[in-house]
Amino acid sequence: MAIINSDIRPAPRRTGWKLGAGLFLAGAVAVAALPPLHLFPAFLVFAFLAWHFHRAERAWDSFLVVWSFAFGYFLAGLYWVGIAFFADAERFGALAVPGVVGLAVVLSTINASILALFARLARRSVLASVLVLASAWPLTDLFRGAFGTQFPWNPPAIALAFSDSLYQLIAWVGVPGASFLTLLVPMVAGLSLAQRHWGRLAGVVALTAILFTVGHQRLDHLALGEDPMLGLRLVQPDIAQHHKWDPELRRGWFMRHIELSNLPGRYDLLIWPESSVPYRLDDDETARRMVAGAIGGGRLAIVGADHIDFDSKPPILNNSVYVIDRNGIVRARYDKVNLVPFGEFLPFRSLLGRVGLDALAVGSIDFQPGAKRHTIEVEDVEPFSPLVCFEAVFPGRATDGSGRARWILNVTNDAWFGISSGPYQHLAMARMRSVESGLPLVRAANTGISVVTDAYGRVVGELGLGEMGVLDVALPPALVVPPPVARWPLLAWLLPLLGLLAAIIVPRKDA
Repeated sequence: MAIINSDIRPAPRRTGWKLGAGLFLAGAVAVAALPPLHLFPAFLVFAFLAWHFHRAERAWDSFLVVWSFAFGYFLAGLYWVGIAFFADAERFGALAVPGVVGLAVVLSTINASILALFARLARRSVLASVLVLASAWPLTDLFRGAFGTQFPWNPPAIALAFSDSLYQLIAWVGVPGASFLTLLVPMVAGLSLAQRHWGRLAGVVALTAILFTVGHQRLDHLALGEDPMLGLRLVQPDIAQHHKWDPELRRGWFMRHIELSNLPGRYDLLIWPESSVPYRLDDDETARRMVAGAIGGGRLAIVGADHIDFDSKPPILNNSVYVIDRNGIVRARYDKVNLVPFGEFLPFRSLLGRVGLDALAVGSIDFQPGAKRHTIEVEDVEPFSPLVCFEAVFPGRATDGSGRARWILNVTNDAWFGISSGPYQHLAMARMRSVESGLPLVRAANTGISVVTDAYGRVVGELGLGEMGVLDVALPPALVVPPPVARWPLLAWLLPLLGLLAAIIVPRKDA
């Protein structure tokens, strides 16, 4: 019995502007399945893409079909990037619209170029088209996160963030495997609805129920390590980006962090967000002592600040995380490895700098990447893996791989994106790192969303977007045995590989 039945295969056709517009709108509709809306049925429109990807007559038509859909998906899903340009509206505001459109064009071109390589395979049958899309879309996420693009944002698996149980799929099959299933199920369901194949639709619903049940059974049924007994205080100062670096205001913002830290309550570890200290902590003893004074009865403070080495020619600038003790001594430092293109550095500066372009965060001087991920181990604190801002969106790279880290720290400044869907998407991807590693996540954000999750990625404490305050919560324990995908990373690509193999062997016509 065929999985997808089509007694009469319609004649192939070329892509026209009306079809392109329809695909663009379908891609935009799919975004409703992502955080913060979580309208998962919106992913049914991927069936529309699969149908026309199958019918595309030539490789160029296949490219245009995918490109049109992906352009709508990325343009609607990443609209919030434009908000960052208005942090300095006088210099960058005019670039907001072309910046977002240009980003969507680049990401769509990557997706379409890769999927077009499988165009002949997709023309074999509608089922082959479904399998190709479900298998190769995660591959496009991999390419978008490498080779200079460095932007693997919104993998399809993020649509599962509404369910802690379904999110557990990531622990077994990683983000690529979970994305495969996240696309496969709605595509088969959408085509089943269109063809009124109720038996097949019932099978899809049953599969979803099984996946949910298996994930739900995983929760609270794995051995946890000993409770670290570490009390955390996360500070969320809620400082708007266009005010944050105002020279006349920055001392006041620094003092806001201190005042919030000194609110009544007991904790062991004080955590401030990314770029929370506007001073050079390596050289400024006064700033270090002020941070140390904010620790109160705690043990250590972890804060975000820029590291600048003026002894190097040219000077080296890093986006860093500092660990400071009660005596104002720097106990450890981590320099951000994965930098944001056009945000923290200007690609091809020698060329683009000539036309007056600068990086949003640093202007004419680029941040430099740190050497590598590493686990911070200091006395009185469980070893942890620091991730600065969007370093938390890279699958399988939450730690240095040594197995020493017992929790993940993500400090970020999502004030760049205002009150939008961006911070919600960012949080959902950070939670993926918790699920795939079996480690609790501690996330301190300037304007939110600050959270602490357990080792299953479930939120156990939260400060919402746009709130000011502190979050006091105990650090949850890690899993004793890391999840399968953490032990065998290639598991993440098993389902996409099997999907491509299945696409090769299915009959040329559904029967």
